[in-house]
Amino acid sequence: MEAVLGISTYLIDQYNEKVSDLGLGQFFVVDKGWDDDEDIKDPAKGFIKDNKINLKIEVAADAPHGVHWDSKKYTGYVGLKNQGATCYMNSVLQTLYFTSQLRKAVYKMPTDGDDVNKSVALALQRVFYELQTSDCAVATKKLTKSFGWEALDSFMQHDVQEFCRVLLDHMENKMKGTCVEGTIPKLLEGKVCSYISCMNVDYESKRSESFFDIQLNIKGKRSVIESFKDYITPEILEGDNKYDAGTYGLQDAKKGTKFQKFPPVLYLQLMRFQYDPLMDMNVKINDRYEFPESLDLSEFIEEPTGESEKFSLYAVLVHSGDNHGGHYVAYISPELNGKWFKFDDDVVSKSTRTEAIENNFGGSEEESVNVRHCTNAYMLVYIKEAQKENVLVNIIDDDIPLNLTSFFEEEKREEALRRKEKQEAHLYMAVEAVTDDPFHGYQGNDLLNWATARPSIYRVKKESSVRDLEELIATNMGYPVEGIRLWVFQSRANSTIRPAPIENERDKTIWEVAEKETPLKIFVETLDQSNPAKGLMPYKKDEHNIIFLKYFDVMTDTMYYLTHAFLSADSCIGDVFQYARDKIGLAAEIPLALYEEVHAGRTDELTPTKLLGEMEEVFDGDIWVVQRTDHTGKFHNTVDDYFRDLNNRISVQFCDKNNPGDPGFHVVLNQKMTYNEVAEVVANCIDTEPNLIQFFKPQSHRDIAGYAIKSHFEGTLKDLFISYGQRNKSPKKLFYLRLHIAITELESKDHFRCTWLNKHREETVLSLYVAKNVTIAELLDEAKKQIELSPDGSGRLRLLEVYSYRIHRVFSNTVSYHNIQPSMAQQTTCYRVEEIPLEETQLGPKDFLIPVAHFHQTIFQCFNHPFLFKVTEEESLQSVRTRMMERFKDISEKEFEKYKFSLITHGRMTPLNDDFTFNSSDFITNVDKDTKAINEAHLDVFLHSRPWLGLEHALKPPKRSRYTYVEKPVKIHNQ
Repeated sequence: MEAVLGISTYLIDQYNEKVSDLGLGQFFVVDKGWDDDEDIKDPAKGFIKDNKINLKIEVAADAPHGVHWDSKKYTGYVGLKNQGATCYMNSVLQTLYFTSQLRKAVYKMPTDGDDVNKSVALALQRVFYELQTSDCAVATKKLTKSFGWEALDSFMQHDVQEFCRVLLDHMENKMKGTCVEGTIPKLLEGKVCSYISCMNVDYESKRSESFFDIQLNIKGKRSVIESFKDYITPEILEGDNKYDAGTYGLQDAKKGTKFQKFPPVLYLQLMRFQYDPLMDMNVKINDRYEFPESLDLSEFIEEPTGESEKFSLYAVLVHSGDNHGGHYVAYISPELNGKWFKFDDDVVSKSTRTEAIENNFGGSEEESVNVRHCTNAYMLVYIKEAQKENVLVNIIDDDIPLNLTSFFEEEKREEALRRKEKQEAHLYMAVEAVTDDPFHGYQGNDLLNWATARPSIYRVKKESSVRDLEELIATNMGYPVEGIRLWVFQSRANSTIRPAPIENERDKTIWEVAEKETPLKIFVETLDQSNPAKGLMPYKKDEHNIIFLKYFDVMTDTMYYLTHAFLSADSCIGDVFQYARDKIGLAAEIPLALYEEVHAGRTDELTPTKLLGEMEEVFDGDIWVVQRTDHTGKFHNTVDDYFRDLNNRISVQFCDKNNPGDPGFHVVLNQKMTYNEVAEVVANCIDTEPNLIQFFKPQSHRDIAGYAIKSHFEGTLKDLFISYGQRNKSPKKLFYLRLHIAITELESKDHFRCTWLNKHREETVLSLYVAKNVTIAELLDEAKKQIELSPDGSGRLRLLEVYSYRIHRVFSNTVSYHNIQPSMAQQTTCYRVEEIPLEETQLGPKDFLIPVAHFHQTIFQCFNHPFLFKVTEEESLQSVRTRMMERFKDISEKEFEKYKFSLITHGRMTPLNDDFTFNSSDFITNVDKDTKAINEAHLDVFLHSRPWLGLEHALKPPKRSRYTYVEKPVKIHNQ
């Protein structure tokens, strides 16, 4: 037998074909030197013998991440891509996928006609189909998209058990009414009996329930069997915790659970995350916890049915990390034949039994560098041995419904085509083409609004010629090539966009004509189909100019597009009048005027008798507007007036300030309108009076209402937007608020913000507008308009100042609102309105009110709602406790008995004994007694400096996520 010198070391590194020379810099340090170290030279140690060094090297290599790894080639399986923090989901999906009976049922779910983007069932079918047929890792983005998740949800880790339960519930509902209804309960549903059995009388209460997974307590337990024994160990109900057995009264009893049936597929969640009251947070338990490969649960069945209760370990879901997050992987034995595989997101690799099972027991005394302390099993999946053949049925590609195969293969082909188009996108460009159809009905500057024009879009190669484009468009529109002529829209220096000729550039490429800008926008001139023999009007670039004609009807204040005309240098400008008369049907004696639409904000009147060649400037694509001069317009008398007003128009979105999701409405206004004119327009839109609206500017960094706009704003609407920084051309937006008083009256008042605490201890924020000279009584009258009082209450209100969960002041009704000054920093001070309890409305000469507050462990950690409570001179603690318990109707008597009463004086806590009696001298100073009666001593004084009654009890921790406070519960929003 060889002796071994106990020296070892470890190396964790990544190797590949290009980086293969990494290794240890040293193996171990010889402190004494080779000649002096007897352990090294001793042949009996087996380290150096015959001047030779004997080394034993063990190499373990994991499948690499970040480099090419062919999971399909080495394992026969593929992984799932991680979207950011979806490793928990990937582990669950792989576990469900290899439960082949479930996979078969998923394939059979009817999804024909489902919304491709919202159908969870269809998305899950796609994932399973690709896991079965793909040669590379499968994406899950379409699945999470079908859940209704946003991008951020994919970077938020959730609990494995919670996600599994939500997904299976969703699938179970989808399967109802189909040929696979009941598959999930058949595979995963077990039965458990909860009972309470009296120990001294013949009385027992039972209730049978279903379960789909079992949560096992692992704290202080060494194995699964120990946890099961703990699970069924009854709790003894005795002493103060006796069981109410109805006619038998309170009885000692046993409360426990018995298993009636285990499902074929058994999910066990190991409760490694538990709340630690000392740390006030969830912590992870990394203790060693063993689970067997073969599990016999027959001893835990209440009434054996004769069926074997032996289970084989099928999957181990492992979590690495702590309560703040980590990483999930799944070890699965797909065929339960002793062969294990590790599914680590997109990487699948073969695994040994030790790696899958023993290495995931959790912390032990002998830690290995390959087994991290925080890496351990979190969920176990067992399959009943007697049901193995039914659960793990063999599924081949032919078992997948043909409609699914066809759908997903077609989907792949379309995606491949889109990828190809994306790869070749740099070779193509878009061409947007319009005829003169969108010119008709357009009321603005230039010829059309491209945002609403709905052009025909062509995807053409950049190297295509103009002739090629002409053939493409002509074929698409059903014209011969000679029946169309293309004009390119070009941007002019004056910010207009007008058609320009490309007649002599037909051999150029589209990319050259577009001047390397995309998309290329063109106007397609077409021949008159009613007279195709006539063909296109003749045009020569060097001899003609194309002019577009509009007609302004002053009677209806409407702009009409007429036609385009080709004029030569010797043409009279007034010749275009005949085009207008022919199109509109105007008699020859009707006087007309002609204007050129130069750019937004400028129109020039033209002299009809001039020749085109005599004009200073004339370009292809110029727009001329004809109008009658024998009528006076209803709104505008000339084309110039019309366009001046047009350029002052602005679309403003108005949204309800009190409705965060309000899409609002849009109104076209004139930038020269005053505040009152805007208010009148909005009032008509929301059916109210102009003086009952208040406007607010939007915040610059958030899409919510900001500061209010004063009703006496003297500028125009344009000035208003400039003053609030909205100078650019982005959509303009204002918020509005309906008022119940006139805006002028509102602005003369103060805004007082407080909370209303109803009898159920529920808070509502109140916004009160009061005059500066009102009293507290008048302020409370204003509050009554916004709250609902109890029908059996006193109907009287009072105002309190609360700071750090303690009452600081109680204001009398005669105090002036103007004199209220917060005793602490305003941002931490809260004013509270509450209804005075009936018992406090009539205080006797020996009655007085004391401030009461809740605290936990230390008086400086107050919480919950503080309150005032009436006591009487010499009243006992027991009497006060009994009356106070009646006020806390939502707290059980047993729970209230745990409350400890203390008298807090100048920061010192004195626990109160049962023989304590309440005296006003313990709570009210002699100075206050000298100035007012004790039943009014609580009014208009700073109570924070007075003694107060403290109720010490535990602050129940909220249900916390085991990750971070920003984690949301798992939700699947779609069907």
